Amino acid sequence: MRLVTAALLLTTATAQAHIALTFPPPRIADQKEGPCGKAGSTRGTTVTAFQPGETITVEWNETVDHPGHYRIAFDDAGNDAFQNPNNPNDNFPSTMVEPIADKSGGHYTQQVTLPTEPCTGCTLQLMQIMTTTVPYNSFYYQCADITIGGDAPPPGDVDGGCSAGVGAGPGMLVLALGALSRRRRRSAPGA
Repeated sequence: MRLVTAALLLTTATAQAHIALTFPPPRIADQKEGPCGKAGSTRGTTVTAFQPGETITVEWNETVDHPGHYRIAFDDAGNDAFQNPNNPNDNFPSTMVEPIADKSGGHYTQQVTLPTEPCTGCTLQLMQIMTTTVPYNSFYYQCADITIGGDAPPPGDVDGGCSAGVGAGPGMLVLALGALSRRRRRSAPGA
């Protein structure tokens, strides 16, 4: 009986997910209500730090296929700049990349170049846009809370070293390798 209950709970959780942002890590797992998956969703504790102008690879999985496409948008002060599109010609200042073609499920990656202006309360939004009707009326959303700033350490990093786990990703790997290289040069004989 316990095995059946556990399997039913796992199936239900999986069936509710349509998209799953994997990097940067999402604010919350919810995804049905805009702009970030759940009504009233606010900035969380999972925050990923990046450098101004850094090019990052946003990654996600599509677990339930829908005809349509994806969009990645950016807001430098929360999530009030995100708007739902109504038709294919809509263009908003917050949009970084659209359309990102749907490939019928699986793992997706999309490179985006972050703004050069630092911000401490910025948000990336991933949106799945179902295009079965115009005007569009069906969306899934996930947001990642980020910071952009030259002096912002990775989350959990108190000594300027490598930080693993939440918030660590391709952008953080570059930063961590640079810090490690500087440490080795300083501690090398004759340095």
